[in-house]
Amino acid sequence: MEEMLDVLNQFGEFTDQTATRKACHQEGLWHRGVVVNIVKPDKSQILLQKRSQTKKLWPGLWDMAIGGHVAAGEFSYQAALREAEEEIGLKFYPENLLFIGSTISENQVPGIINRHFNDFFVLYAELDASKLTLQPEEVEAISWIDLEDFQSRVTNNFEGLTDKASCWDYLLKFLRNANSQQQSSRS
Repeated sequence: MEEMLDVLNQFGEFTDQTATRKACHQEGLWHRGVVVNIVKPDKSQILLQKRSQTKKLWPGLWDMAIGGHVAAGEFSYQAALREAEEEIGLKFYPENLLFIGSTISENQVPGIINRHFNDFFVLYAELDASKLTLQPEEVEAISWIDLEDFQSRVTNNFEGLTDKASCWDYLLKFLRNANSQQQSSRS
């Protein structure tokens, strides 16, 4: 059965309509997505996934650790838990998620008009990436990246990363803020 999504209006409000993922992408219907950035507790590294070569959008590029669509009737935190288990075999509790905000994004390639309201979460974790179970049709690899290397890639035209500017900018802003708060508390 094809994935059903809640259709939103241009303000992110529910329309009381649902549509298939395919219809949302063909017709450019607004819908909700979820992103979970996994960050080491000391904020020195973030976990990235390399998208499968078979993906229609950004095949073979490095992306946020966990991401996907929020299914019809589902809350964003529920989608985050589901996507984590599906994509990388990771289970955790809702209270481990830190909601950091939302953005909108629009991406177009031939045959796809992807209009998302993205809800962002951070999960602080110390994980052995080699012990995670990857969903091969979604994720080719997973790896920790040093924050400095990540920042350099974003500023260097997203070198090897998906070109999701608003998503990456949101994560960088959060990490800068978290690091500055951490340094202020040490003073």
